[in-house]
Amino acid sequence: MTQHDLVIRSGSVIDGTGEPAFTADVAIKDGKISEVGKVAGRGAQEVSADGALVTPGFVDIHTHYDGQATWSNRMSPSSHHGVTTVVMGNCGVGFAPVRPTDHDLLIELMEGVEDIPGVALSEGLSWEWESFPDYLDYLSKRRFDMDIGAQLPHAALRVYVMGQRGADREPATAEDVVEMRRLTEQAIRAGALGFTSSRTLNHRSARGEPTPTLQAEYDELVGMASALRSTGRGVMEMISDFDDLDSEFDLLKSMVSSAGRPMSISLAQGISDHGWRKVLNKIEGASDAGYAMRGQVAPRPIGILLGLTTTLSPFTTRPSFTEVAHLPRAERIAALADPTRKARILAEPTGRGFMRLFRLMDEGRKIWLMSDPPNYEPDPKDSLHAQAISSGQDPWSLVYDTLLQNHGKALLYTPFANYAENNLDCCRDMILHKDTVMGLGDGGAHVGTICDASFITSLLTHWGRDRSRGEGIDLPTLIKCQSNDTARAVELTDRGTLQVGMRADVNIIDFDNLNVRLPEMVNDLPAGGARLQQRADGYLMTIVNGQPTYIDGEATDALPGRLVRKTTPDSH
Repeated sequence: MTQHDLVIRSGSVIDGTGEPAFTADVAIKDGKISEVGKVAGRGAQEVSADGALVTPGFVDIHTHYDGQATWSNRMSPSSHHGVTTVVMGNCGVGFAPVRPTDHDLLIELMEGVEDIPGVALSEGLSWEWESFPDYLDYLSKRRFDMDIGAQLPHAALRVYVMGQRGADREPATAEDVVEMRRLTEQAIRAGALGFTSSRTLNHRSARGEPTPTLQAEYDELVGMASALRSTGRGVMEMISDFDDLDSEFDLLKSMVSSAGRPMSISLAQGISDHGWRKVLNKIEGASDAGYAMRGQVAPRPIGILLGLTTTLSPFTTRPSFTEVAHLPRAERIAALADPTRKARILAEPTGRGFMRLFRLMDEGRKIWLMSDPPNYEPDPKDSLHAQAISSGQDPWSLVYDTLLQNHGKALLYTPFANYAENNLDCCRDMILHKDTVMGLGDGGAHVGTICDASFITSLLTHWGRDRSRGEGIDLPTLIKCQSNDTARAVELTDRGTLQVGMRADVNIIDFDNLNVRLPEMVNDLPAGGARLQQRADGYLMTIVNGQPTYIDGEATDALPGRLVRKTTPDSH
């Protein structure tokens, strides 16, 4: 007679607590871990994990699947990287609450801020909701390959309450603040995990307009935060340029004080002119003083993918490039292979709107050809600039020729954060700091320029196995960072460790062969929209709520994932 639904036998268990690996069986019954150790009882399904790692499912707290979750059951690329819970609604953008007259405005905002094609959003979003509770109700009827938690996006809320005044970034009136606070409390009581906001000029709509929340004032932000104190639950996620570091940080501390709830703040080298260490020192000082504040950090550079299949190339905005950019790829390659056109493109200036990214490429010193598997800590001597100089070529000429490789599918990589010193020492310091949490992967967003949902696999492979240009990090710490720590950062205390009674979200991993694959462009968005997809090798099985969802990287028929509603301080 079977005593368990599933038993994983003889794996090297890293249980998410930070403790060293140990050999054990893991038994699952009714969607929960029922036994860890030498399991005598049989399972209806038995899985051998001999020679493999057995870990908790990974929790990714920074995604943008707000649209994808309404039309798709599968939250890829995250699905391919051992993720069993995602949290969306970050950076203050999303699709609820919304009035019917503002659908296009929210689409334009998401298209601009998160690089999701507006035509795909227009085709894919059903808009069968208005309030945030309506949106949660809609999602609660759907089935997924992982659990999904939602946060209330400040930009959508602001436009819902203030209309065009909100979109135009006018100051909120006292009446506006009262209503935003009421709706924030309503959303949290309905099951939102928290609320998010953005105060960075990098976040703009498809029309180039700054995000509606950019200049939100003290009363508005602290008023929203106070709703969390009333509910006794919920978290806050913020991103800021920190133009005035002291005053801005005082505002964030006031929000935490008013809410009595935790806040995470996007943190990366290059994200603020003040430097990440100064911002992290502020976070550390606040944490030591009793404020529940964390920096949300990444395990590798945040970088742009450039090519002929992606949204951007190094020659975007140059007239002779733009005039053939709309052609089918084969025709485009033929046109670009013309030496006369190449000479014209190389001689033309870069457009003003592209100048910041162009300067970032630094004459090719910050451009690398992506390998398979990708190297996210590339050596400066392997940059296209260094290769060009060593072979007596003009750097931009080599960049141009490289774009045409592999039938125009070549991908170039330009890091814009966490790589100012051409190494990842800053990321190691951030990962290991007591006041940080893993995040910033943006799964579901930047679909034509960035594919960082694979952060999680890189965290394990680069820091736990492959790093050759500096110190690594032990695997138990890395696993804890991406499971237990992230789950608790959003107050999901029923998952993140392999302990009896915890939710049965599990990964079985062939660690020796775990690798991130080269990103590729696929056309699987609504209306045939294109997006970057990135898979991985080495995930032997991913289990969600006790059911295998992926085996050897391939999807099963199981869709056990649900919307996660946190409706009381101690429920999930």
